[in-house]
Amino acid sequence: MNLRLMTSADIAAGMRLKDIAGWNQTSTDWERFLRASPEGCFVAEVDGKVVGTATTMVYEGRLAWIGMVLVDPDYRGRGIGTELLEKTIDYLDAHRIPTMKLDATPQGKTIYEKLGFVTEYEIERWTLKRAPGAATVTAESPAPDLERILSADREVFGADRGDLLRSLDREAPEFTLMTSSPGHLTGYALGRRGSRADQLGPWMARDEASARDLLDRFLRCSGRETVFVDCLKENPCTRQLVRSRGFEFSRPLTRMYRGPNTHPGQPELLCAALGPEFG
Repeated sequence: MNLRLMTSADIAAGMRLKDIAGWNQTSTDWERFLRASPEGCFVAEVDGKVVGTATTMVYEGRLAWIGMVLVDPDYRGRGIGTELLEKTIDYLDAHRIPTMKLDATPQGKTIYEKLGFVTEYEIERWTLKRAPGAATVTAESPAPDLERILSADREVFGADRGDLLRSLDREAPEFTLMTSSPGHLTGYALGRRGSRADQLGPWMARDEASARDLLDRFLRCSGRETVFVDCLKENPCTRQLVRSRGFEFSRPLTRMYRGPNTHPGQPELLCAALGPEFG
């Protein structure tokens, strides 16, 4: 097996692996990884065939996100996923990134624990299935104050990820939403159009009314038959809200970290994360 840097020429191979896994990323998402971390995304090759991937994104030097840990089912059980993870950890350690985070599936959690990751909190993927063509709203006019949203997200997430969120807004501005009271931002949401579903996230709200307003506006903007949202399990209000809108529980995830969690942000304000590939 050969571990090497991922390049744009490997995007098709990455798409093949994520399609096998049934994940929601697009080629644009792979481009985001490579643009943000050209020296921190890796593939595993066997006989010249890409059989595994892993990506990293560093946010403000405070923490790094590890994602897209994929291994071809025909090559599992050979330690390829572990070697890819160790490669990302070595890369991030060499760049003195103090904290590494990821969202683990139940199958991957044990592997991550062996590599020093510990649980931060639980996340649940909820899925809405509905008739296509439900969109009734386009991008808001005037557009929400994106810089205000980015400032709030830095505090809620724990690090600046403005470049990433700006790219989401450029691609799907209709999903960038904000609620406010005079002089006070009470919530925000962004979203993206994945290969299988539209995904809501990040979704932050300081009160239930703001959470409900953002969710309903997002659903009016999305015309897709399938919608994903990754809700924080500790927020029972959010889970009740998405259930009331027809979402059904899909699968659990565990947010984990390695190193000092010195910038945890304000997860108590998060209704939903951006996604397991980005944080």
